[in-house]
Amino acid sequence: MTTTFEEPKLLEIISAGAEDVDRTLGGGIPYRTLMLIEGQSASGKSTLAQQLVWGALESGEKAALYTTEQTVQSFFRQMTSLGLDVRDYFLLDLLQVYPISISPDAADPGVLFDELGNHIMQQDNCRVILVDSLTTFVSQTGGDQIQEFFNNCKTLCDQGKVIICTVHADAFDPGILTRVRSVCDAHLRLQVNKAGGQLQKTIEVAKIRGADAPTGNISGFEIEPGLGIRIVPISTARA
Repeated sequence: MTTTFEEPKLLEIISAGAEDVDRTLGGGIPYRTLMLIEGQSASGKSTLAQQLVWGALESGEKAALYTTEQTVQSFFRQMTSLGLDVRDYFLLDLLQVYPISISPDAADPGVLFDELGNHIMQQDNCRVILVDSLTTFVSQTGGDQIQEFFNNCKTLCDQGKVIICTVHADAFDPGILTRVRSVCDAHLRLQVNKAGGQLQKTIEVAKIRGADAPTGNISGFEIEPGLGIRIVPISTARA
């Protein structure tokens, strides 16, 4: 009698670590996904992206974070305040954190953008990569360089990685934004709107290729201390 052993099948979807967020995303994030999270200031871009990284770590994946907005310690504090403590993952070398400082007297943004892209290309051990955010880079570099960056990220994703990039809603020129959206497999738009005298955050899942469930919906969400992101109903949805 001959017994054959099959290689374990890789997970096809990365969970966000929260069921309601997964449902909003059509089941989670498929592997081989290049995701763009676009939104206004204070719309929750970083928090949503960090929730997705948390889910990846909880699923057993290694992750890398490039941040232009936080130090390592401030990132840890924010994650802990959301109930998503990642210190143990960092200590076990399952999470890499790379703060990027872009000061007025720093090197040319185009050079730094190239260095960022090259560093990402060398992330052989991390299947999930977050860049939070690209706003400073894309607002000070040319369209061809931006296109090359996203094309290179897409090549990595085709090899099985997930790369998530956050950017401010007005950072791209319209023509460049159209090109970038076409390259990306997933595109989320976040907004802050007034509803009944209060501010309400919304997430629009513009597209996720390979999602288990239909997307295209708009959902409200809240960021709760100790709980992270919670999806909430909204009375009206804007097209």
